[in-house]
Amino acid sequence: MPFDSKAYGTQVAEILALDQSGHRLIPLVSGVCSLEPARGRLKKLDAADLFPTAHAPREALGALWLYFSCFNECHEIVQDLNSPEASFWHAILHRQEPDAANSAYWFRSMGTHPLFADLLAAAKHIVDQYPNSGFRIAAKWDPFSFVNFCEKARQAPGSSSERAALEIQRAEWQLLFDYCARSRS
Repeated sequence: MPFDSKAYGTQVAEILALDQSGHRLIPLVSGVCSLEPARGRLKKLDAADLFPTAHAPREALGALWLYFSCFNECHEIVQDLNSPEASFWHAILHRQEPDAANSAYWFRSMGTHPLFADLLAAAKHIVDQYPNSGFRIAAKWDPFSFVNFCEKARQAPGSSSERAALEIQRAEWQLLFDYCARSRS
């Protein structure tokens, strides 16, 4: 699916436009917030205002914080929510911490997700572009395998492994954000 930040309203599009309109390669290791203007804008906004008809508005707001590598702000939101999407974001967040065991815990709590088939298709396409990445595509999406792959890719900066991991992670963010932010109707 081509990602279009304008599909989520003007405010969201403007926020994402601060850094590549939803196409940023989010680092495999979280750090400090990547962009102070984004942080300032997000602090002033409420999930219900940003995503009035969304499937999972608070989870979508958490995703925006994650997009800008704001670990603490994202964690504050998703840790208190009881939904598969919150667990998914929580798992991604801890994968980027990096805390592979904690990430695996949240993926186990979540179980399978309807997005796994789309994520598998996106990962196949990406891995085809980086055949030497070392990431093996299974018959179904395996989030634990991806956590392990990210662990290894972090140890090889500039490699095809790192590039594949970054691009798969971007596809994962786009797919899950869309799932959370799109209208319930």
